Amino acid sequence: MTVKDTMTQDTMLEIRNMKRDYELPGGLFKPKKIVHAVKGVSFSLERGKTLAIVGESGCGKSTLARMITFIDEPTSGDLMIEGKKVDTRPGHLTQEMRQKVQIVFQNPYGSLNPRQKIGDVLGEPLAINTDMPASERRDRANEMLKKVGLGPEHYNRYPHMFSGGQRQRIAIARALMMNPKLLVLDEPVSALDLSVQAQVLNLLADLQDEFGLTYVFISHDLSVVRYIADEVMVMYFGEAVEYGTRDEVFSDPKHEYTRTLFKATPKADVDSIRERVAKKKAGKAA
Repeated sequence: MTVKDTMTQDTMLEIRNMKRDYELPGGLFKPKKIVHAVKGVSFSLERGKTLAIVGESGCGKSTLARMITFIDEPTSGDLMIEGKKVDTRPGHLTQEMRQKVQIVFQNPYGSLNPRQKIGDVLGEPLAINTDMPASERRDRANEMLKKVGLGPEHYNRYPHMFSGGQRQRIAIARALMMNPKLLVLDEPVSALDLSVQAQVLNLLADLQDEFGLTYVFISHDLSVVRYIADEVMVMYFGEAVEYGTRDEVFSDPKHEYTRTLFKATPKADVDSIRERVAKKKAGKAA
């Protein structure tokens, strides 16, 4: 599968033939096994756009996200940010590059230190990476709380005092404290109720417009992808099997796996919901 890999002046992110292998230890009579988690993925993403990477669990999409955010080092391939090749080897990654790329994880509570007040959670990246005085860090944290729909009254509270949606807003605020240019969102709304999902997605859209952010959005939820994505890449067993604009992929999927994925996704319209409920009732009656 050939995906878009043409670099332009407006390209924020480019991945060239990126691979990630994991070596599993062998047993007494078993040799070591190599697992090919990501198999030569290539794509480019323009500044200010959203690329959604979709696929079932185990397809390699989260592994790809971890490589883009420098958590995992690729086995081979190139990672380019704003036209510059990133050296992800230990000790070679610059602080400037770390600040350009941030990640928001699926579980907001798990990604927040339960013993830290929210103000300290938000101020920590600035304390570690800058010489900004404490008063300015506090002002910056309160400003970011406001940007995500919270307020100064939340500054001295602990994570357990917030709802799931509020905690995800805090995680987003923390990711934005260093003024990144690329935000990787790994299933950021899958743990939230539907109504809260919509609020967080609207917030992400507003923040993207305000700060000119570029998003890589990891998801298995096609209804969410259809709402937020400009481009869609479908992964299957570590490979990119389909790539195109949102409208192209949803209106005319080319790959058999993509069509199967769409067929397996429940439709959200009223008639479809009534049909599923009727089938469920019929099954119980039988």
